[in-house]
Amino acid sequence: MAQSIVFLLTDPIKLMDLTGPLQVFVDANKTNPDNPPYEITLASQDGGTISSDAIIGIETIALSEHTGPINTCLVVGGDGARHGGHGPGYIELVRNTAECAERVGSICSGAFLLAEAGVLSGKRAVTHWDSCAALARQYPDIHVEEDPIYIRDGAVWTSAGVTSGIDLALAMVSEDLGRNTAMKIAQSLVSYMVRPGGQSQFSEPLARQSRDAKGQFDELQSWIRDHLADDLRVDRLAEMMNMSSRTFARLFTAAVQLTPAKYVERARIDAAKSLLTDTDISIKSVAYRCGFTGDDHLRRAFRRELGVSPLDYRERFGQAGANA
Repeated sequence: MAQSIVFLLTDPIKLMDLTGPLQVFVDANKTNPDNPPYEITLASQDGGTISSDAIIGIETIALSEHTGPINTCLVVGGDGARHGGHGPGYIELVRNTAECAERVGSICSGAFLLAEAGVLSGKRAVTHWDSCAALARQYPDIHVEEDPIYIRDGAVWTSAGVTSGIDLALAMVSEDLGRNTAMKIAQSLVSYMVRPGGQSQFSEPLARQSRDAKGQFDELQSWIRDHLADDLRVDRLAEMMNMSSRTFARLFTAAVQLTPAKYVERARIDAAKSLLTDTDISIKSVAYRCGFTGDDHLRRAFRRELGVSPLDYRERFGQAGANA
């Protein structure tokens, strides 16, 4: 008997939060067209057309019209789930549906709707990296983690930003139909079955972690990013700021929430990421241009911060092709 997969949409949705994982389950059905493993339903509170961020509207049925058990309920992300101003009736509907489903999950900001319904209380959870702090602040009883692509805590699954919904869906298919089937689907989608690294590799760590409210080091940070191949040791940076090395390190770390050395390394990694994805210059040249002592130094930094090698990063995200 086919498993019931219900996608719950809240107007408006982020289209890719739906279409990514939906395609995984559609492709799973194609592996056995005579006996498709999933019965897929697109539902909303009242049915009708749900708008998206990409112009396209999605036709849904009212959730109350769905008959039979729900094996998996996936809450789709978007402004509707994140900022919807949901009434108590809808929250109760989400809560009751989650309680009845064998497995419940969220894609990206869909975690906020599950959180509001109390489904994530006491659970480990993740959402888009840019919203993790807000989720933790609004719902302190949730154990929010910033880096995982997706998290499974018992029967509750949550995924990070946008395309990570594909990863979550692939993991569900692997559990339901076996790893080989999930691998075939991943290959057809040109996707990782198990993606290397966490969602921090897609974030903007310098912009996110630079919280210098007084702007004391703004110009210095800009200068660093423009002179990555220069000598950026702490004593030289301190001299530029007319401070002792000790005072500079203390004040910079307090303002930016990174040590000067760590900030420089992050800036160099960010620049290297751009060169790896946007150019075809050799990895050794990337390393030197960004201030690393060589490709081994760059490789160690990537492994430590991103969990992948520069070559893996280029092959996964590059557009120009590798020339390592």
